[in-house]
Amino acid sequence: MAEMLFGLSANRRIVAGLLANLLSSICIVFINKWIYVHYGFPNMTLTLVHFVVTWLGLYICQKMDIFAPKSLPIRRIVWLALSFCGFVAFTNLSLQNNSIGTYQLAKAMTTPVIILIQTTYYKKTFSTKIKLTLVPITLGVILNSYYDVRFNLLGTVFATLGVLVTSLYQVWVGAKQHELQVNSMQLLYYQAPLSSGFLLCVVPLFEPLTGDGGIFGPWSLAALVTVLFSGVVAFLVNLSIYWIIGNTSAVTYNMFGHFKFCITLVGGYLLFHDPLSLNQALGILCTLAGILSYTHFKLIEQEEGKSRLAQRP
Repeated sequence: MAEMLFGLSANRRIVAGLLANLLSSICIVFINKWIYVHYGFPNMTLTLVHFVVTWLGLYICQKMDIFAPKSLPIRRIVWLALSFCGFVAFTNLSLQNNSIGTYQLAKAMTTPVIILIQTTYYKKTFSTKIKLTLVPITLGVILNSYYDVRFNLLGTVFATLGVLVTSLYQVWVGAKQHELQVNSMQLLYYQAPLSSGFLLCVVPLFEPLTGDGGIFGPWSLAALVTVLFSGVVAFLVNLSIYWIIGNTSAVTYNMFGHFKFCITLVGGYLLFHDPLSLNQALGILCTLAGILSYTHFKLIEQEEGKSRLAQRP
């Protein structure tokens, strides 16, 4: 009986973790879009708030023994911290200047770009099946962008820069975790305050500090509460991703990611009344088919790799 209760408790914890990730991942997109549309809060300042709240959250977590910090040499994570700034800032600018559908599909291009970077600079090889899944992903993104009535050059530039910097960041994170022998939370614990320091120096050069649109401007209480809440949600996204990866399988995490992808797209059209043509819907389905195929083949290859290792004497 005790074992059954323990099992039930464990299942409930997993369900709670998945729900927390689902709600926070979807909420952060909609809250940020709401802040840009209804309050006009400056992008880089919002990114800075997210970094500071994330670091404070991680500080509280390490005090509660959720993870143990590891001393890292700052000089070895400087470029990672800079790419983190660019990744979050450009992604938010893409969200600010594009419809949620275009923003979400542009993020899907991260996978092809990561494969290109790893193939070109890290001499990593990928199977033909994996490479072929990049065709529907890319085709779907192009199809959606071409028929998006809110398509604009500035939004496309930010989306492109966001994909490039995000891809670099994800490649470097994997390399640094292996090089420094740390997990994602230990790395983020040092990375977040360093990135905050970089942004603190840059924000005054690009955004006003006082007056309309400045961080110390005449913001309403509702705007400030929403901005602070978005910082807390951004931290929950990071924390829940770490928890899910540590407590479930890669299959669960990836399949759950596709579910969030679909809900975010539908929510964008319902909440912000983003127009959706038949050709855009076909583009979305094409990209989703490519993502599902990529995940399917990638997981099969990982399982085959584990089997080969297990069979070795």
